[in-house]
Amino acid sequence: METYLDCIPCFVNQALAAARHVTGEESVHQQITRDILRYAAEMDLRQPPPVMGQLIHRRLRELVGIKDPYRESKSRFNRLALDILPEFAANVEEADDSFELAVRYAIAGNVIDFGPNSDLTEDMAREFMRDAADFPLSGSVRELQLAVESSDSILYIADNAGEIVFDRLLVRKIPRSKLTVAVRGMPIINDATLKDAVEAGMDKIANVIDNGSDVPGIILSECSDEFKIHFQHADLVIAKGQGNYETLSGMPGKRIFFLFKVKCRVIAHNSGFPEGSHVIAKNKSGE
Repeated sequence: METYLDCIPCFVNQALAAARHVTGEESVHQQITRDILRYAAEMDLRQPPPVMGQLIHRRLRELVGIKDPYRESKSRFNRLALDILPEFAANVEEADDSFELAVRYAIAGNVIDFGPNSDLTEDMAREFMRDAADFPLSGSVRELQLAVESSDSILYIADNAGEIVFDRLLVRKIPRSKLTVAVRGMPIINDATLKDAVEAGMDKIANVIDNGSDVPGIILSECSDEFKIHFQHADLVIAKGQGNYETLSGMPGKRIFFLFKVKCRVIAHNSGFPEGSHVIAKNKSGE
C-alpha cells in the first residue's frame, strides 16, 4: 500500500501525541514536529505509511534517550489483558462456534493501538472487548478456518502488546506443530516484542520468533533471515493490525489473511471496508 496525502497530517498528530506520551518537555515536542514535517516533505509516497512510523519513533527514541518509551504502558496493558483473559477464554470454550468467537476476540484486541489511539484507557479497552462478541464482522470466518485446516505451515504475525494476549485464544485453535508466531524485533510504539510475548504467555503455547525489525509493519528487506525463511515457507500468513495490512497487502503470490480494526478513512478507502469495521481481509494478490 502506498502512502496517501491524507496520511501526512496523521503522521504529525501521531508524532506529537507520542512525544507527549513520553515526555513533558516542550522542546522535544517542537523538535519532533519540525523533524516530521521535514521527513514528510522528502518522503517517497510510494512507500507504505509504516516506513514513516519507523522514522518518527527512531527519532523520538533518539531525542529522549529511551530505548523503549512505551515499556511501562505495554506491560500495563499486558497485565490488564491477562487479568480478563479467563473470562473470554471461558466464553470461547462454551461457544457453539468457538473458532469464530476466538477470531472476534483476536480482532477486537487490535483496539489496543497507541498509534491512532494514544488516549486509550484500560477501562475503554475492557469495555470494548466485552462488546466484541456482538460486534459486526466483515469477511469470511469460514474461509479463514478452511485455510487454517488446509495449511501445513502457518505464520501468525502479531501486532500490539495487550492485543497479543487475546491472540492466544485464536492461536490455541491452530495446531502448534504447524504454527509460528512472529513479533517485532525491536521496540516501536506499543507493538509486541519478545518481552511482550513472554509476558503474555504466548511462548508457552507456540513457537515465537522476532522479525529483527523496528518497522510497525513488515518490510521484508529489513527483517532477519530467520523471519524471511518462515515467511517464505509459510503457505498461510495471518497478519494482525493495520501496519501489517499497510505493508503486506497486495504482495503477489502469498496467501495472507489480515485481521484488524479499520481505524482511519485512508484504510477504509484502500480496503473497501467502512471505518470502524472489524475485518477479515484476504490478500487480493495472494493466489
